[in-house]
Amino acid sequence: MQFSDLDLTKTYTYADYLKWTFDERLELIKGYIFKMSPAPAEFHQRIFGKVFFKLYAYLDKKPCAVYAAPFDVRLIRKSIDDKEITTVVQPDICVICDLKKIDKKGCLGAPDIVVEILSPGNNKTELQNKYEAYEEAGVKEYWIINPYGKTFSKNFLDESRQFQTTRLLTLGDEVTSSILPGFVLNLDEVFADLLTETGD
Repeated sequence: MQFSDLDLTKTYTYADYLKWTFDERLELIKGYIFKMSPAPAEFHQRIFGKVFFKLYAYLDKKPCAVYAAPFDVRLIRKSIDDKEITTVVQPDICVICDLKKIDKKGCLGAPDIVVEILSPGNNKTELQNKYEAYEEAGVKEYWIINPYGKTFSKNFLDESRQFQTTRLLTLGDEVTSSILPGFVLNLDEVFADLLTETGD
C-alpha cells in the first residue's frame, strides 16, 4: 500500500496505523490522517534541543521521563484495544510521570506534559484538533512554542478537566510548571540566536 492509496476522508484506528509501511510520517487525530511536516527547519531543531535538554537535566534521577519525537503517543477514549484507539500523535517532546504508561510501542495514555513547536506545516485544523484531543485525554499541560512570534503558550487542565491558558509568554519571561517543582525555562535562552528564517 502507498500513502496515495489511503482515503483521507475516512477514519482509521491504531490497528490500521500499525500496518502502514510507507515512508510518510503520519498522525491520527480522532481517526483522521494528518501528514506530518517535512524535516523541521534548523531553528526548530535549535529550540527543540534547548527545551529537551533543559527538561532532561531537570528530570535526571526523578521519577518522570522525557521523550522526543518520533515517539508514538496513543490517547485513550474508551478502550486500550488497538482497534478502538483513533488518536496517535508524535509530540515534539512529552513528559511522562506514570512510567506504567510506557511500553514497547511508545506511550499508552496521556503524558503529563506535551510540547509542540510550531512549524510552517502546522495547520489550524491540526492544532485545534490536537488541542481538543489533549484536553479530552487529560494531558495536564500543553505547551505551544511559536518560533516566529517568539511566544510560549501554556495550557493547563483545571479541576473541571478543561484547558485554561496562561497569558502569552515571550522574551523576558520564565516558564514554570506545577508538575515540575523548581523547573524554570528562560525564554530569552530558548529564543536566543534564532536565524532570520523566523522573520527577525
